[in-house]
Amino acid sequence: MTPAPPPPFIIGIAGGSGSGKSTVTRRLVEAIGREHVALLVQDNYYRDQPQLSAEQRGQTNYDHPDAFDWMLLRAHLTTLEQGRPVAMPHYDFASHRRAERSQAVAAAPVIVLEGILALHDAVLRECMALKLFVDTEDDIRFIRRLERDIAERGRTLQQVVAQYLTTVRPMHRQFVEPTRRFADVILPHGANDPALELIAARVAAVRC
Repeated sequence: MTPAPPPPFIIGIAGGSGSGKSTVTRRLVEAIGREHVALLVQDNYYRDQPQLSAEQRGQTNYDHPDAFDWMLLRAHLTTLEQGRPVAMPHYDFASHRRAERSQAVAAAPVIVLEGILALHDAVLRECMALKLFVDTEDDIRFIRRLERDIAERGRTLQQVVAQYLTTVRPMHRQFVEPTRRFADVILPHGANDPALELIAARVAAVRC
């Protein structure tokens, strides 16, 4: 009989908004090989709130754990673990709604979950073989978020600053920063080439 394939190697990549998580994720995926990786982006798993007005949705605290659809995220991770594809939702940050379109994510030997609270949920952490935290200074993270939200999400300077002061900074201190203690590897200053090369080599040797 053909032996069953080993379970997927699951990696969680967490860190504050603007810390460089997406860059670390992209470079790690490229180093491992895109064909070997199933990528889940936590930003796409915000809860849809069609019952709320646009103004009410704009006032939602999107940096709080309650803003995420944890049940769907867990279900999708389990489905990928079982070797089946999932339809990852697409979240529209301009309207604060889950878009009708989704992205097909095929099962792969390596699964990566990236997001500010990727290490927050104990159920998800138990599934992870490797947990990373991207640790970047507050001022650098704020500047990156400011540039991104204005360029990509249609925010004004005033909106970005107000959101940062009222939700992003306090939620980072209360919920995101504490997950640093769960990390197996802490990456200072974002993408660290030597560290990423070592991580990618280890993962590739084990699963790819």
